[in-house]
Amino acid sequence: MSQPLELQNYIDGFWEPSAGQMRDVVNPATLETVGRVPLSTPAEFDQAVQAAKTAFYEWRRTPPLARARCLLRLRDLMEQNFEELSRIQTVEHGKTIDESRGETRRGIEMVEVAAGIPSLMMGSNLEDIASGIDEFLIRQPLGVFGIIGPYNFPFMVPLWFAPFAVATGNTIVVKPSSEDPISQVKIVELAEEAGFPDGVWNIVHGGRDVVGAMLDHPDIQGVCFVGSTPVAKEVIYPRCGATGKRVIAQGGAKNFALVMPDADLPRTVAACMNSFFGNAGQRCLANANLVVVGEGLTPSEHAALYDEIASLFVQAARNITIGNGLDEAVQMGPLRDPGKKQGVAQRIADAVAEGAELLLDGRVYETPVGCQPDAFLGPTVLGRVTPDMAVAQEEVFGPVAALMSAASLDEAIAMIHANPFGNAASIFTSSGAWARKFRYDVECGNIGVNIGIAAPMAFFPFSGMKDSFFGDLHGQGEDVIRFFTESKVVVERWF
Repeated sequence: MSQPLELQNYIDGFWEPSAGQMRDVVNPATLETVGRVPLSTPAEFDQAVQAAKTAFYEWRRTPPLARARCLLRLRDLMEQNFEELSRIQTVEHGKTIDESRGETRRGIEMVEVAAGIPSLMMGSNLEDIASGIDEFLIRQPLGVFGIIGPYNFPFMVPLWFAPFAVATGNTIVVKPSSEDPISQVKIVELAEEAGFPDGVWNIVHGGRDVVGAMLDHPDIQGVCFVGSTPVAKEVIYPRCGATGKRVIAQGGAKNFALVMPDADLPRTVAACMNSFFGNAGQRCLANANLVVVGEGLTPSEHAALYDEIASLFVQAARNITIGNGLDEAVQMGPLRDPGKKQGVAQRIADAVAEGAELLLDGRVYETPVGCQPDAFLGPTVLGRVTPDMAVAQEEVFGPVAALMSAASLDEAIAMIHANPFGNAASIFTSSGAWARKFRYDVECGNIGVNIGIAAPMAFFPFSGMKDSFFGDLHGQGEDVIRFFTESKVVVERWF
């Protein structure tokens, strides 16, 4: 990518230039322009929808095994292009190459699971529901779906939905994030090579105009969105409801990690480094609040445990190497752009003003060799954070850890429930009783037990509760098959 790529829309099997304005795609580590992406027009989005609508007629009639073969060929092509796909993500987003490889692997797993569609989509039947009468349940595709991708996982997240949508016989129009859309362009190139018919898998770049066109379009049957809670709650979910569309709207998060007195502290802290600071904290499953729980301890013992964990945590965070994600030795890249860095830096200043103790200041660091400083922020650790502080309640979406205390497990769970989000929560413990109480009582969609990042595999749904999710069915797993299909019941008698 020595020369900036001039990106185009992919509509009905053709790469089409857009009449919209172009914006730069910038590598945040070097501030190098690596691509230019169009902000397409609603008319161009409509063109893609019409192509997808036309393609749906034949694609839904394509046998499931034939659709699965397209996915299996796509999977093979993704494996063959594994390193290129990973490198693209690092260059356009800034994450480390190792993180990009993990994202590529997760994307491939989505395609692999979706290729099992003959079994996943299978209906059911029962003979003799009454004398001589049989009943069948059939799952049928609905039509054209829209997919809106986020900037933090530009490659993987659209693949929570796209392979399952086309596997079930639907057609799609994908709108990638305009901040880092290149990896989705590469996926469409591979889908074309894999033999997907024209019009089945389309891509239209753009901003709010394209999103608005998607939400209002009468031929879009449903929308899949991952992004911020305000957009999910106030825009995507109500607009889809108003126009009768199915919707998966995944919002933000404020995830808690509880450390019990019996936890294996070295392993716990090691797991927390990735869950708090991986992807520079820009993930909806990132832990943000570390709660040291004093269940069964005296106040002095609890205070000593807090101090020990804080010391280990700060020491480990200080040793994280930041820099250009293409460097194999780098453990954390920049934030996605300088504006996001400025926003996170302001959150740190606000937390200190509220009374948080600044144990490690990520605003102070040496600019990595060969990088520009504008988007870099080191790991930050805040101590003595209380539940009423903004930094404990609101999503920061950056490499900031808030250390807190709770006298008991019940108090810690109450902290989680007082938070408006419900995406994920983790507990670190050697006690089966404490772990069971945690997973049983906590109102979050994804629960980790001695796991830093409670990320479900492709064959389980990516859950979420409260202000982290708006909809009825989730991406991945059985949920997403139900989302992309309509259940038809046939009651049959022959004379």
